[in-house]
Amino acid sequence: MKTKQESIFSSKTLTYFLQLAETMNYTQAAQILGITQPALTQQIKKLERTVGAPLFYSVGKKLRLSDAGYTMLNATHEIYGILNQATDQIQQATSATQGEINIGLLASIEDAVFEDFAIMSYQNNPGIRISFYMLTRKEIWEQLENNRIDLAIMYLPDDSIKNWKPYDSKKIISDDLLYIHHDEQLAKKRRIKFQDTTNGPWVMYPEGYYLNQTLHEAYKNQLADFPKSVDNFTTPLQLLHFSMQTQAATALPNSFMIGQDELPDTWTAHFDPNIRFDLAFVFRKGKAEIPRISHFLAQFDRYLHTDDYISRLKQLRNN
Repeated sequence: MKTKQESIFSSKTLTYFLQLAETMNYTQAAQILGITQPALTQQIKKLERTVGAPLFYSVGKKLRLSDAGYTMLNATHEIYGILNQATDQIQQATSATQGEINIGLLASIEDAVFEDFAIMSYQNNPGIRISFYMLTRKEIWEQLENNRIDLAIMYLPDDSIKNWKPYDSKKIISDDLLYIHHDEQLAKKRRIKFQDTTNGPWVMYPEGYYLNQTLHEAYKNQLADFPKSVDNFTTPLQLLHFSMQTQAATALPNSFMIGQDELPDTWTAHFDPNIRFDLAFVFRKGKAEIPRISHFLAQFDRYLHTDDYISRLKQLRNN
């Protein structure tokens, strides 16, 4: 017969509880978990019976965590933190040139430089297996928290994470967001006010994507109406192609536009005021002490020391 501790702290039980606490929606949580809603409801009720208190309550159609729920949520995060720390400590005794490295790459980031580095890394260290996963911001944070990826490559600052204490970051480059347009009257402008970008249609990253939210915040701060988006795409190449074919405006990182200066009837300008952000590695504290992770980051530093990120990107575009 299972003990109370075994009933509470089974991996499946905690996973179900965390997913429901994340979405606050039984239907959505069940879909993400790949189970039926009644099955999820049964598991949560079983957990509530075990701890002797309701973990959730409803206000109208909205689900809320009870005081007991918050206590369970904090305890669950502490449990995962202890397990992740133990895993990292164990792996700190492993080889620098053997093993796996799982990397989450924000789906909206140009991946050419990282793909090129992965090829070079394999040629120099065939014992290290690197796996790249194209992820949304939400997926990246979930994977980091659950120790399913070792490193994330993403944009910062990111206010979607409220507790930065468990994480470290390592900047790759600083980047600017450029206004991409097809208005010849604005062709000579190197900087453009937000109010002057809203006349025509736009194509953008989907809602919830980092650069979409960054734009929303910038337009709000400048008291400017947010542009009307006629379509949404998840990668910069898709956005640029759509913009070129339809004459819709868009906004793309300067690093992506490097080497694409000869586009017909297409011009770029910095926003005024400028929108700047960093491209960075993000990882849980302690990860950089694991030999293969430390070796990977040092190797990436040497890779960019020979030719910086922008130079690498230009070379890859010209090949």
